Amino acid sequence: MRELVKGERGRVYALFAIVMLASAFGNLSQTAVNAMMPEIMGEFALDVSLGQWLTTSYMLVLGIAVPAATFLGKRFTTRQHVFIALAFFLVGALADCLASNFAVLLAGRICQAVSTGLLLPLMQTIAMTRFPEGRRATAMGIAGIAMGFAPNIGPTVGGAFSFSFGWRSFFVLLLAGVAVLGVATALLVRGGEGNRSERFDTLSFMLSALGFGGLLLGFSEASSFALTSPFVWGPLVAGAVFLVLFVQRQKRVEDPLINMDIFKSGQYTVGFAVLCLLHASFMGVTLVIPLYVEGPCGGTALDAGIVLLPGTLAALFLNPLAGVLTDRFGIRPVTLASGALLAVGSVLMVFLDEETPLAVTTFCQAVRAFGVSGLMGPLISWSLAGLPGRIVTDGSSFSIAGRQACASLGTSAMVLLIALAGTSAAAASNPALPYQLAFAFSAVFAVATFVGIVAKVR
Repeated sequence: MRELVKGERGRVYALFAIVMLASAFGNLSQTAVNAMMPEIMGEFALDVSLGQWLTTSYMLVLGIAVPAATFLGKRFTTRQHVFIALAFFLVGALADCLASNFAVLLAGRICQAVSTGLLLPLMQTIAMTRFPEGRRATAMGIAGIAMGFAPNIGPTVGGAFSFSFGWRSFFVLLLAGVAVLGVATALLVRGGEGNRSERFDTLSFMLSALGFGGLLLGFSEASSFALTSPFVWGPLVAGAVFLVLFVQRQKRVEDPLINMDIFKSGQYTVGFAVLCLLHASFMGVTLVIPLYVEGPCGGTALDAGIVLLPGTLAALFLNPLAGVLTDRFGIRPVTLASGALLAVGSVLMVFLDEETPLAVTTFCQAVRAFGVSGLMGPLISWSLAGLPGRIVTDGSSFSIAGRQACASLGTSAMVLLIALAGTSAAAASNPALPYQLAFAFSAVFAVATFVGIVAKVR
């Protein structure tokens, strides 16, 4: 197998493929459980409030684990970094395959989330530091398959395995896939030298975990409790305070967990802000559309899947294509066109109602999804290109954690709008109103994303 990979370029491609596929498995696992939830809840006699922690905990732990990737990238070799992440995933997938109770299943999910949090920044760092300058956006576009296509297709894959072979079969698939990647890493990825003197700042990690974890938890609980509930504002306030303390500490210590010099780059700062707006806009819509189709439209779960499918499948091709076009023509024309698609598709969805044909809904969602696919990779590569190579991992880690928090904010806000408007008198005469408000929230952030691109992305 070693003979198949010759020269430095071949080794970089092999490393990138392994990390990208492992990241894709992680993001696939994050969302696939949503479709398997009824069967899991039935087997373990869970209610919805407890079962939802299988997805909420994954998002929380992923956001918390991401900053630790910067330490692993400095302390260990890339080969060791990959092995550590794959080991977490293998343990998690095995635990879920054999889980005899909810606690073991949850522990397995947490291990998989840690693995994904350690892999995503590494994937972006490889794309930005191991590829030549004219191919970095292309590499990031390919990485977009793991970041965009995998989580979107997750519920479809999870539902298919759950229906055909039982929910445990999905984790058998993950276990086999990651085991193959482990063998490929042993055969194809070279060693190297890590910085053994690099120290792990435990206090910084705790502040980061409490900061990002508090924000993610507070936003998640906002869809279940009133905004005045301490279960919402308590974690949000604590998270904001700890995040401020984390940032202040990073500026004082000699070996920061994340180097805050990343924000000295105006290009990175703009890219970070636009990506956060993008994630606040689009993540929650993939949850709202099935509720809309199966609610006021009277459709089925299959109908909801069909509405989402064209945009999901297009992401498989549009993510790499957007990267290729960015390397060839520059960031601005690609992001302007993609941002316009996102804004137009999002605004059109505000006017959907219970009488709208599903074909029209599918078209609006596809336009919106095309825009997201054309923005993700180019914006990430452009923002990280503004950083010196030594702090690319720092920028990648902080950006991923920030995007996770904004995605949670957007999703919770949309669910909250649906819950509040659903009890109003206006919803009695207009059943689609709650969903129109949720789509309007998404549209506001989509338009803000486009405005940010027009004003700042060059």
